[in-house]
Amino acid sequence: MDILFNSKFLLHNAESYAEGRYRIEDFASNTEEVDHNGEPYITLVHSESHLGLVRDACMNYRVLAEVSLSPESYQAACSAVGLAVLAAERSDFAVVRPPGHHAKPDQAAGFCLFNNIAIATQKQVNEGKKVFILDIDGHHGDGTQQIFYDSDQVLYCSIHQQFVYPGSGDTHETGEGAGIGYTKNFPLSQGSGDRELLEAVDEAIQRATDFKPDVVGVSAGFDGYIKDRLLGLNYTLDGYYQCGRRLSQSFDHVFAVLEGGYHLDNRACTEQFIRGVNSKL
Repeated sequence: MDILFNSKFLLHNAESYAEGRYRIEDFASNTEEVDHNGEPYITLVHSESHLGLVRDACMNYRVLAEVSLSPESYQAACSAVGLAVLAAERSDFAVVRPPGHHAKPDQAAGFCLFNNIAIATQKQVNEGKKVFILDIDGHHGDGTQQIFYDSDQVLYCSIHQQFVYPGSGDTHETGEGAGIGYTKNFPLSQGSGDRELLEAVDEAIQRATDFKPDVVGVSAGFDGYIKDRLLGLNYTLDGYYQCGRRLSQSFDHVFAVLEGGYHLDNRACTEQFIRGVNSKL
């Protein structure tokens, strides 16, 4: 597993105290840049009207999903989708901004414009593959859950802090129609750490082993990290290493896409997760 990164992500909403460039700017050194235009893939998940709304908001410097947008935001968002697609094809880690897992087919929310991992996943499904998405971001990925809620080709498991934004992700949310039983949520109480994280990871992996996915995608948000400014979880670097290691021991094709993480250690978290994935090599 390698890192996919492009410096255009640093130009989006650059000075924001919340979801600003500070989150990933240290990837700009010692990381080979990769680019891939994801615009043609966006409507695999999102409506044409949503695509047009986001493009218009960016070109006209509007605010959407609590983010001050610019033309650079649109370029970053399209590249974020593109790198997520590449990551799924190459079993790599796409370090991108803006994040994606709160974006719904017709709605941008929670700093998210397009749902990067959902688009990459839908492309894989369209190619005849089953996908297991493990969302370890400290917030529930309500957009990703909604997109695949009635699908039996995608198993979605989310491990997140309960009673925080976006207020979804209860254990009774298990899917509908053909998707009943293909959604599993693990809401954790404030103060939960590596033990609770890895217990949930192990249970999710067991479900996925029964599901027999062709591809595993990780919504790798690092806002569960002990130094995060927005949430109250206490995961450590070793917790992320162990998560990656468990996944690589169980599955051959694992990719990841960066979601949240509101602190200065996202590179360290990413590298530890990757080290865990690569540990079996």
